[in-house]
Amino acid sequence: MVAAVFVLVGLLGFIPGITSQYDQLHVAGHGSGALLLGVCQVSILHNIVHLLFGIVGLALARTAPGARSYLLYGGIIYLVLWIYGLRIDMQSAMNFVPLNDADNWLHLVLGIGMVALALLLTKKRSTAGTRNA
Repeated sequence: MVAAVFVLVGLLGFIPGITSQYDQLHVAGHGSGALLLGVCQVSILHNIVHLLFGIVGLALARTAPGARSYLLYGGIIYLVLWIYGLRIDMQSAMNFVPLNDADNWLHLVLGIGMVALALLLTKKRSTAGTRNA
């Protein structure tokens, strides 16, 4: 489910109207003025990253360990991205994805949520294994 949302978000980033200021959509960099749902700054690179992240998640979701790994490591990646976004100058070349404040706080929520789901999935799996033993 999480991976499918990333694929959807990646696709929506390419749709004018859902992405406001679509005429300002750049390949990459902080100069991209396009905003997904009028809030989160996106670029072609940003949209492709969401698509690829979602596709990887769909592939890993075929097994419980794969889904757990996707949620855990993907969540960690998003937490690192949140810290990265807080530390960089938004107007510098370091903001190549691009990110804005809304992206940063969304990355925090995604990171916490994905790690929490991974831990919950691990807990459910270990509890179910204990009952079957």
